Amino acid sequence: MAEAQIILSHSRESGIVAIASGEQYPWAHTALVESGFRRDDEGVYHLPADGTGTTVVDLVKCAKRHRTSVHTSSRRFIGDVARDLARHLPGQWHASVEIYSHPAWQEDLVPWIWDSGELGRALQSERIPYAATLTDMVQGTMLLFVERPGRQLDYLVGAFAPEGLEEGYGDPHAPRSVVVPPFAGRAAQAVADRYLPSYEQAVHARRTAAIAAVLGGIRSEHDTWQSMVASGRYSDATPLSAAALGSATDEFLDHAWRRFLTVVDHAPTLIDRCRPASSPWPDDATTLSRLAGAVRDAETLLDDVVQGSPLAPQERRARTWPAIETWLTDGEIFLRQARVSTPHRRPALPVAAPSRPLAT
Repeated sequence: MAEAQIILSHSRESGIVAIASGEQYPWAHTALVESGFRRDDEGVYHLPADGTGTTVVDLVKCAKRHRTSVHTSSRRFIGDVARDLARHLPGQWHASVEIYSHPAWQEDLVPWIWDSGELGRALQSERIPYAATLTDMVQGTMLLFVERPGRQLDYLVGAFAPEGLEEGYGDPHAPRSVVVPPFAGRAAQAVADRYLPSYEQAVHARRTAAIAAVLGGIRSEHDTWQSMVASGRYSDATPLSAAALGSATDEFLDHAWRRFLTVVDHAPTLIDRCRPASSPWPDDATTLSRLAGAVRDAETLLDDVVQGSPLAPQERRARTWPAIETWLTDGEIFLRQARVSTPHRRPALPVAAPSRPLAT
């Protein structure tokens, strides 16, 4: 494959559009500019409809001078395809084009994709010079939409890791991307009815696992701290002075608070989904209420810190520990409720969704 390529496709609104690709993609940029193409904010080049007289033949000749090959896609412009899909999805979705001209840009994308299916594998093994993102403007969910490599018609839809859980690469809770057909209505049906519910369930499981990991880590550190206090010695049997004990206690409390912020971030949404009355443990309702109150106390403290209210370290530690201790004591009750609860469902599409083609 040439070090620089130009990929042409047809846009419903703009006519011929072009995307530069390859390790030497600036050569392609030069050829496009000299041929009269204009670049938009998304990095896509458009052939103006103002009578410049430029033809594809002219572009090919110019590209050859700049050591750039020209290829014509058999699919419609991916921006049009993504916008058609976005209009059919329930809710408010915004579509935009992503361009990965240099292969390294695609490689940089890999750690941010939260996928255990074909999309994740394709990003690591296939050249994907462009894609589109679909963003839920209300809930913040961001999907990646790409042409399925090796296929003439199908597309792949997967997701970026949700906010607050960005370390999604290789995560066992990641949902599996879905293959969608070249019809906007049917594609939207697949995304709304199959992919988004599995995505929401995966987010729920990931949040629950994150809280379980944090509580387990804090509990382990608390046990170590308690053993140190009881023995008056470090773990290597070195005697512990009063000053050192105070310093160790402050360090433990500060570290516990930083870790507990994960609980503050994710627990409210999960608690809201818990339904103790319909679970095997209906009496958990009182405990969940107490845990929710502890999170609210921590949120109030966090707001004070963010807003710059003067708060001495000792006061902050004194206010944070009761909330953390409550979760260390009753966190397992929350976890068992969270594990049997389910996310709220998004609005469903009508069964008879339109079947407008995504691509021709």
